[in-house]
Amino acid sequence: MERAPQGAEAAEARGAVAGRTRRFAAGGGVLVVVALLAYWLGSGGGDGREAAPVPSATPTPGAALTVPDVFRRVGPSVVVVQAGKSLGTGVIAAEDGTILTAYHVVEDASGKGTPGKGASGKGDGDVTVTFADGTRAKAVVASSDPKRDIATLRPAKLPEILVPATLGGAAAVGAPVVAIGNPLGLTYSVSTGVVSGLNRSAARIDKGRGLSGLIQFDASANPGSSGGPLLDARGLVIGIVVSIADPGGDEAFAGIAFAVPIGAALGGGDGDGPPGDGPQI
Repeated sequence: MERAPQGAEAAEARGAVAGRTRRFAAGGGVLVVVALLAYWLGSGGGDGREAAPVPSATPTPGAALTVPDVFRRVGPSVVVVQAGKSLGTGVIAAEDGTILTAYHVVEDASGKGTPGKGASGKGDGDVTVTFADGTRAKAVVASSDPKRDIATLRPAKLPEILVPATLGGAAAVGAPVVAIGNPLGLTYSVSTGVVSGLNRSAARIDKGRGLSGLIQFDASANPGSSGGPLLDARGLVIGIVVSIADPGGDEAFAGIAFAVPIGAALGGGDGDGPPGDGPQI
C-alpha cells in the first residue's frame, strides 16, 4: 500500500486549514479595528477630531461674578478710615494709592469744617487709614467736594502689595449690587441688594444742603459704611456710599441707602431727582 499520496493530501489539508485560520484571524482583527475606529469617530463627533472638553466660564471683568468672587476681588482695595472719632470706609482708586471716601467722614480733618462739629458730630482729629493687609498709615485730605460729599485721601505709606479697585460701569434699576464697608465698626462687612432707583436726592439735615443725582439701593448700610464702594455684579465700583434714609431719626437702616455715582465722584456731572431724606453715615 502506498503512503506518499496520503501524506501529500494530509499536508494539503493542513495547509488549507491553516490558511482559513489565518483569514479568520485577519478578519477578526479587521472587525476589532473597525469597531474601535467607529467608537473613536463617534466620540469625536464624526469629524475625525479628538473630543474637546466642554468649556466653562472664567471670571473676567466682563462677566458676572458670585458675591464671594466680588469680595475676593475688591476686598483688598477697601480701607478703614478713622478721622478722630469718626469711622468710615474708603476704596483705593489709583495706582498711586489715592483713596476715595465720603467727605463728611473726614470733614473735620479737611480744614473746612468746624472743629468738633463735623458731619459725624464726633469731634476732629488726624486721618488714619488701615489697609486690608493690616498696614496703618496717616493720610491727608488731598481734595474734597462737599457738594457731592466726596473726598480723596493721600496716605503717607502704602502696603507692600497695592490693589486698586476697577472704577466704572453704569447703574441700572433692578441690577444686583454689592456694598463693602465697616458698619458700626464691623470691618469688611459685605451686603447685597439691587439698585432701587436713580437720580435720587438726599437731605443733609445738619448742614442745610442736599445731595442729588444719587443711586438708591437696598443693600444694608449703617454708620461706618460711608465712603465704601458700591459694586456691580462684575466687581466694578459704580458708586461711593454716602447716606441712608432715616425716617425714625435714629440712624438705623430702613432699607434705603444712597451712593454718589462713580462718574460724579470723579468730578463728572450730577442731576436732580425725586426727594429722599437721610443723614450721612
